[in-house]
Amino acid sequence: MTQRFSFALHATDGKARTGLISTPRGDIRTPAFMPVGTAATVKAMLPESVRATGADILLGNTYHLMLRPGADRVERLGGLHRFMNWERPILTDSGGFQVMSLAELRKLTEEGVTFRSHVDGSKHMLSPETSMEIQRKLGSDIVMCFDECPALPADEAMVERSMRLSMRWAQRSRDAFGDRPGHALFGIQQGGVTEHLRGESAEALKAIGFDGYAIGGLAVGEGQEAMFGVLDYAPDMLPEDKPRYLMGVGKPDDIVGAVKRGVDMMDCVLPSRSGRTGQAWTRRGQVNIKNARHADDPRPLEEGCSCPACTGYSRAYLHHVYRTGEIIASMLLTWHNLHYYQVLMDEMRTAIAAGDFAGFEARFHAERAKGDIVPL
Repeated sequence: MTQRFSFALHATDGKARTGLISTPRGDIRTPAFMPVGTAATVKAMLPESVRATGADILLGNTYHLMLRPGADRVERLGGLHRFMNWERPILTDSGGFQVMSLAELRKLTEEGVTFRSHVDGSKHMLSPETSMEIQRKLGSDIVMCFDECPALPADEAMVERSMRLSMRWAQRSRDAFGDRPGHALFGIQQGGVTEHLRGESAEALKAIGFDGYAIGGLAVGEGQEAMFGVLDYAPDMLPEDKPRYLMGVGKPDDIVGAVKRGVDMMDCVLPSRSGRTGQAWTRRGQVNIKNARHADDPRPLEEGCSCPACTGYSRAYLHHVYRTGEIIASMLLTWHNLHYYQVLMDEMRTAIAAGDFAGFEARFHAERAKGDIVPL
């Protein structure tokens, strides 16, 4: 790959931004929502179905893929894109968050993290260097530097120590990544909910130099109000001419609030996980298809939605197949949720380009305030 990763900012409206990330595997329209394909699959979806929802990029998980099927195996089989039949861009996270949240018997040192797999108890070590090597073998287009992400709330002194360790790891990640034309490395800002720590982190990352910058350490228990409080200043600390990625977010109102504050990229398991648990996201809020009120309802899940769940099936059918444990329930509800998220992103891009983000936001909240359609 000789084409370089690049980002062009096309329009702004307040702090909200729309633009285009260019990669050798295709363009990514921003603001962008990345469906999560943790173990090389977006659960209950074919890759071509995910693309049909409007997704430009997927996220894969370094921690899970290094454990199963293993980075060496993926590399031998032609890389992650070929392995999972997705030829468009892929971002891989570094594995740091999962090590902290899922792995057993962790030991954190300056060198990295030694841990036992939650799958079979086998012992592994992740460092900035090994994370870069694993992500290289996977062949992802956007690589995340290795960091530590403490859960919130946390003592400020602990957050400070963690942030500074992550900045040292960021430099090592940059050194280990090297120069890989066509591939990008993103740094990750840390600092919890403390403004001066966020500022220190941003300055350290800018001094190192990255292709994009993530806002990490949020959506880890602090609540929406605290998250928005950080987003009121954190994106402004990062370079204006590089993509800004808010990791692990979120609900539709989280996403709208993040874009309003200058975020360009997001990811979350919520739309697919909700689909598997009978939850659907619509313009008028969340629908629990498990509820008995849907059992005789011939109406679609969402009027005007063009996804297969809404154009071909009734609420009564979706209720039935979910309650009877049929796999098609997860497929249809996940497809709807991913479709809704991508429509939301497209509407925001259009509104920003037209200078009407405030109007879009008002309509978004007004529609959600109506609540789900009344039972028949």
